[in-house]
Amino acid sequence: MLSPECRQEWRESWMPHFTDAALQRLIELLESASPLLIAGSFTRALPMGCLASHAAWNHPRTAHLHVDAGITWLHHVARLNPAVSRVLREWDQRGPAEWSLRRDLLAELYAERERREGRVGRAAEVAWA
Repeated sequence: MLSPECRQEWRESWMPHFTDAALQRLIELLESASPLLIAGSFTRALPMGCLASHAAWNHPRTAHLHVDAGITWLHHVARLNPAVSRVLREWDQRGPAEWSLRRDLLAELYAERERREGRVGRAAEVAWA
C-alpha cells in the first residue's frame, strides 16, 4: 500500500506532468513487471530506467536526454527535489518486484487515464496472472 504522503506526491506532482504517452508507457511497464523498469538508480543501461526516467523519455522537454532524463524531469518539469521525493524513496526501497506497490501505482494511473479520457467510473482492475 502506498503511504498517504507518497500517494499525495504521486497525484499532485508526478501525474499532472505525465504526457499521455508517458502514462501509457508506465501502465505497460507496471502491468508486465518489465525488467526495463528499475529501482535504485535513474538509468542503468538504456532503455532501463526508473519511473521518472520513463516519464522523462516520453516528455517533450526531456525526451532528448538519456542518463540524466529522470532527474531533469523531476527537477525541471515536476518541480521536485529528487533527493527527497517520497515516491522515489518508496520505489527504491520496495522496487518493481513488489506487486502491491505496482498494483497501487497502476490503480492511480488507470484512474488518471479514465479522468483524461472523460470517463466516469472505477478504474480497471489489475489482473495478476
